[in-house]
Amino acid sequence: MKSSSVTPARLAAFEILKRVEDGAYASVLLASREEELNPLDRALCHELVMGVLRRQLWLDRLMEFYANRKVTELDAGVRLVLRLGLYQLRFLSRIPPSAAVNEAVNLVQFARLRSAGALVNAVLRRATREPHVDPANGIEDPIERVAVATSHPEWLIERWTKAFGSEEAEAFARANNEPAPVAFRVVKHRALEAEVVEHLQRAGAEVVRSKVANGAWRITGAGSLLSALVAEGRVYVQDEASQLIAEVLEPKAGQWVLDLCAAPGSKTSQIADLSGDTTIVVASDVHEHRLRTLIQTAKSHGLTGVRCLVLDGLQPLPLIGATFDRVLLDAPCSGTGTLRRNPEIRWRISPDDISDLSRRQKRLILNAARVVKPGGRLIYSTCSVERDENEDVVQSFLENNDSFRASELPLDRSLVTSSNAARTWPHRQGTDGFFVSAFERKRE
Repeated sequence: MKSSSVTPARLAAFEILKRVEDGAYASVLLASREEELNPLDRALCHELVMGVLRRQLWLDRLMEFYANRKVTELDAGVRLVLRLGLYQLRFLSRIPPSAAVNEAVNLVQFARLRSAGALVNAVLRRATREPHVDPANGIEDPIERVAVATSHPEWLIERWTKAFGSEEAEAFARANNEPAPVAFRVVKHRALEAEVVEHLQRAGAEVVRSKVANGAWRITGAGSLLSALVAEGRVYVQDEASQLIAEVLEPKAGQWVLDLCAAPGSKTSQIADLSGDTTIVVASDVHEHRLRTLIQTAKSHGLTGVRCLVLDGLQPLPLIGATFDRVLLDAPCSGTGTLRRNPEIRWRISPDDISDLSRRQKRLILNAARVVKPGGRLIYSTCSVERDENEDVVQSFLENNDSFRASELPLDRSLVTSSNAARTWPHRQGTDGFFVSAFERKRE
């Protein structure tokens, strides 16, 4: 059957979800398909892909109820088709149920799964007749109930409940299933903030100053204009919590700054833009190809003080002595604070992954500390909410490094924890979940 029998949005969503199951990332694939879809199809494809990934467990339990069989007994392609169909029936009221069912049957045929056409038709038609089934109802175990209701692995819900309490864990998990707001900053080297904001507002966008990070803005609408401003290097799209990190770093004109795990360069470019051309920002990463994006961003933003260096931060740094006024370690992490944007992460990580990352982070911060000048500042941050990757790393560092002391954070006290670190949350601030802590190297 020709692909014309399936709408472009649903076909693209199916193909993207299939590749995500093979290890690709949805955000990258969605971006790669933008030009081939018209605006309406692009929006529907994005909604379907992200919605299915966010609600995957809940949809699978619903599928099992309607199909009277375990989801593991179904072919992988059939599961994807049913997830797409059920998501439309239960979450997209603007789509007629008949259209959702017919498109799913067509998609089965297109995917060469014709033998499953009758099953898909039967499951989705039953779903239209019984629209109020909630697979989380009746589950007695509180961890499992929240896991199904919020569509997260049970081990994550249990972990967050132990760390933050049941109410906080559930609120966080529910927030992970909501779309993240779009935030940006104006590139000072390229544009005036007031002019950019006024330009966006005239185009019909709602632009609101962030309550979390200085220089950050939230925007709704005028997506095409925002994209054009990004392409011109006048605006950079970046989560508000991510923008906090440069604020904590407090780079000054004429300083030497090291961004140890810099790619793709959002924080590097912000640091360079804030501190001016007399500041040298050395951006390093273990992967050369990832630094190419950073180089392109620096060029687009007119940043002349950025220098790129390929190195492995897990090894002793090939740098001469304690030479940097500021060192940023935005450490590779599990990314559990970014599940709104990267919902597939929840289905990929494991407790062993978090333990391994914690060990790596402890090595990274020790290596980073060695190149900080006396009186200089070291910043440690992650986009993870896990204590193993945050408070435990900080505690281990201070216990094994008496030449450093914790430093006060120049942030609103509502963000600062009892351990003198800062945390942001999707369900509290509406930002990604970030952790940041600051240290000062003692003077001799």
